Amino acid sequence: MEFLILLVGLLFGTVLVVGIGERIRLPYPVLMLIFSALFAFLPVLPEIHIDPELILPLFLPPLLYAAAQRSSWSVFRLRWRSLVLLAVALVAVTVLVVAGISWALVPAIGLPAAIALGAIVAPPDPVAVEAVAGKVNMPRRLVTVLQTEGLFNDAIAIVIFQAAVAAAVSGGDVGWDVVPKFLIGAAGAVALGLAMGWLVGALNRFVPNLVARSAVTLVAPYAVYILAEEVHFSGVVAVVVTALELGRRARPQDSQERLTRTAFWEVVELLTTGVAFGLVGIEMRYVIEDEGSEIFTFIPGVAAVCAAVVLVRFLWMYGIYRFGGTEKRNAVPGSLKEVLVLTWCGMRGLATLALALALPATNLAGEELPGRNFMIVAAGSVLLVTLVLPGLTLPWLMRKLNLPSDHKAIERQERELARRAERTALETMKRSTAADALPPERRAALARRMSSLHSILGADAEDDPQKMLQLKATLEVMDAVQREALAAARKEVLAARRQSGVDPEAVDRVLRRLDLRTVTLDHGPR
Repeated sequence: MEFLILLVGLLFGTVLVVGIGERIRLPYPVLMLIFSALFAFLPVLPEIHIDPELILPLFLPPLLYAAAQRSSWSVFRLRWRSLVLLAVALVAVTVLVVAGISWALVPAIGLPAAIALGAIVAPPDPVAVEAVAGKVNMPRRLVTVLQTEGLFNDAIAIVIFQAAVAAAVSGGDVGWDVVPKFLIGAAGAVALGLAMGWLVGALNRFVPNLVARSAVTLVAPYAVYILAEEVHFSGVVAVVVTALELGRRARPQDSQERLTRTAFWEVVELLTTGVAFGLVGIEMRYVIEDEGSEIFTFIPGVAAVCAAVVLVRFLWMYGIYRFGGTEKRNAVPGSLKEVLVLTWCGMRGLATLALALALPATNLAGEELPGRNFMIVAAGSVLLVTLVLPGLTLPWLMRKLNLPSDHKAIERQERELARRAERTALETMKRSTAADALPPERRAALARRMSSLHSILGADAEDDPQKMLQLKATLEVMDAVQREALAAARKEVLAARRQSGVDPEAVDRVLRRLDLRTVTLDHGPR
């Protein structure tokens, strides 16, 4: 009952903190972590712990799915280089550097435990990056790179962590079998994700209830994550692939479902993020209390680990900028300012906390796991240094750096998509046999309306309300023709989402306006 009360309190706290964050222009996840950590020290709060093994399965699937919905397969085809360099190579390098430093400064920790610590602090958190970077005036190309990195970097970190912990508990060594294990797990997860995408698509065709079809998108991430983990595949990769595959399978006729699903997932993502970071803040209290004055003896090693995490990311980003190739126009990072921003956005969060709390207390001999206290304190410190400080200062940093904005390019892309939709709608209307049954003035009115489609989709303005008396039969024919034309327009925009170089966010904006226009067709102005 106490945990239920805490959960409800965190839900209400999230709503309150979102309002505060918007007023003072700071990201609400960071504020939620700070406020919950301060609140946790109040004596009225009972000591409540959540099972570490439940943290990732409870929070990671919906949050990864929500983030992956804003991407597409075409983005990964375009940004595959960033995926390899950041989500795989950078994580591996960070693990090795942190392991070497912690083992050198705290020899008693042992090499396997040091590698486990490196895996804990290596992956930036996609939820934190989405919540923080999405609220500032950051160029879209940088946000896309951060999204690409964040969606997959937990996968390799979790595999390394599991292998390192197993070696630390048994007294063995971490072998190179981690590499084929990761590759096999990722390949199997891709297959599971594709299969789940097909299954959800089949369910959507079978189930007529709109709410049920939206609800299955919440069940699917949990189902595929648990299934993947049970067969020792990557749950992270399986969830992301499921989301991408469902986006690829989107149908033009599902306008109302997309609108309902979008609103549904906005609520789910906001509340889940708030609760997750609230629990992170509360757990920080217990870390401090459990270690007590011993924390101060860890300061040199913890400071070195925190510095290593930040410095490795900076040097890696600078290396990509300096030696990344000749295509500087499309390269990311493309300047020292972008190197600094991408370094500052290497925020650790939910995965770091969950893996740290999942460390076993003893080894197989029943003895205390060497260096466990140091590892937990180091992980908590990295989380604070890379999340709280950047989260509070990123808006200021973006204003000071004044990076060139690519928002105009995105707007041009939106306008071009809107024109494509308009051309397709007009051509479809001209070929429509139903339009032949309309009086000439009605056909002309429809033509004028379809001709203004690009301006409606390219801006937020709506048509001025006009009350016109029309016969019911005529209205039905007009609506039928418009539905046919708008369906063709949606199909064209969805096809653009699969094309390389087309920003899925621009597609989603245009598609949403088309969907709104379709859903409100019967009751909207004519």
